[in-house]
Order: sequence, then C-alpha cells, then structure tokens
Amino acid sequence: MAGNFTSPSQVDLLQRRQRLRRKRRVRLFQTVWQGLMVTALAGGLVWVTTLPIWLIRKPEQIKVEGNRLVPSQTLRSLVPITYPQSLLQLKPEAIAKELRAKAPISDVVVNRQLFPPSLTIRVVERYPVAIVLANTSDIQLLSQESIKSKETATKIGLLDENGMRLPLENYTAIRHAIKLPSLKVIGNPEYYRRNWSALYREISRSPIKITEVDFQNPANLVLKTEIGTIHLGPYGMQFPKQIKTLDRMRKLPNQVSFNQVAYIDLRNPNSPFIQTYESKGSVKPDSP
Repeated sequence: MAGNFTSPSQVDLLQRRQRLRRKRRVRLFQTVWQGLMVTALAGGLVWVTTLPIWLIRKPEQIKVEGNRLVPSQTLRSLVPITYPQSLLQLKPEAIAKELRAKAPISDVVVNRQLFPPSLTIRVVERYPVAIVLANTSDIQLLSQESIKSKETATKIGLLDENGMRLPLENYTAIRHAIKLPSLKVIGNPEYYRRNWSALYREISRSPIKITEVDFQNPANLVLKTEIGTIHLGPYGMQFPKQIKTLDRMRKLPNQVSFNQVAYIDLRNPNSPFIQTYESKGSVKPDSP
C-alpha cells in the first residue's frame, strides 16, 4: 500500500531558505565580531605595554639573583639597554647571550615583569680557580700594573674547576671585582684540559699548599708547593697517590734544608727521593 507523502509547498521552501540565510548571517557576524575583538585586544595590549609606565628607566629596575662573585651593579652595567626603554622591546635571549660573553657566567635566565615594570636576571657564575699562562716567563705579567693592559690580558686566562677557560680580556668591566686565584697553570691547555677536573679536585684537597702546576713538559708534571718543587713524571692514574705521599712529607723541612733541595722526585710515590744542589745527587727522606 503506497504511503501518503505531502510535497512541501513553495511557501515552506521559501521559509526554509530564509532561515538558512539568517543563520549564515548570524555566523558571519559572530566570526567578524570575534576577529575584531581579538584584534582590538592585541592592539590594546601592545598600546598598554608601550605606555611610559612600562618603561625601564634606570638600572635599579633590573634585579640580579644568584650572584656572589660579581657585584649586581657590575652585571647591570653589562646589560645592553639604552634608558629609557620599553619592556616589550627588550629581548631576553639577546641580553642573556651578551652576559654570557662578557661575564664569568655558565647560565643566565632573563625574565620581564610588567607589574611593576622590571627585569629579573638569574645567573649561575663560573668561579675562576687558576690563572692560565703559556710559559714561565709570562708570570711577570701578573704584576698590578701589567695586568691592567689590554695586551697583557690577551696572554692571560682564567680557569674554572671544570676546565673552562675564561679569557681575561673579556672581563675588562669586571676585572676590579674579581680576585685573581693564587694557583697558576703553565703550559699548553691540550696537555691538561681533559684531566683538569680530576687533577684540580686532588690539588684542592691537598693539605700541602700548591701554588703552581707546570705542564710545559708533558713527560714531567711539576708542582710548586710550600715544601718545594715536586717532579711527578707524566700525569696518570697514580696522581692521587702522589698527592697523598706529598702530604706525608710535610715534615721534610725538619730533615733537609730548603737551600739544599733542587726538587723532590715523586715519580714513584712508593720510593720518593730528594735531588740536592750541592752533591747533585739524591737523598731518600725518612719514612713518614
């Protein structure tokens, strides 16, 4: 049995079309309105952030955190800002790159703050533990007058505990804030860079004060210490034992006059001996 279907009238079709057109107009209006709102908000944000109240007007608006070696005032002076400057125009990545290039810093994070307008710089410093020299003759460059010259600065470097070289010429602005380490490292960095961290750890633990590490001859590492010059042979796995043996020889000045000692030979830490000037021979120290 065939069903009864009533075909829509022309009036119904017309009304449906009108409803669809109204819905499309409403959707179009909503889309345009939302776009205008987003544009207005973005434009308003840009306008607000460029108002005079969002300017960095003076160095005191820069907060420095995490620094102990370099004064905050010195780090502020290294920030590439021309006052006054809008916070929106500042580029944190560029500021961080500039600070890493000019200061002994291993890491730096720069954040902008609108309320109140300020800049926060958090740093992780590199601490120089030794002065780096190419050869023994460069030691004379460490005088107070010589070290101020730019030519001298190119020949001298600083070394942190991880073996990272800190060129002295890059720190002209903060040189007055850094106290130069007393430890000197002499020679080609290729001879010690890979082993520096482990070597420095042993040196820093030694009760005997060590003031100089001479790598000019890779076949014979030479230390200058408070009890004399020490010859160790090539740097190797027995270095910690050599440092312990050196510690046990702290009473050596009671046995032998310093004026007689050319150097102490610790190539074999189990059998150290003293090279003297007068006899051009050796003296075996008393057992600890």
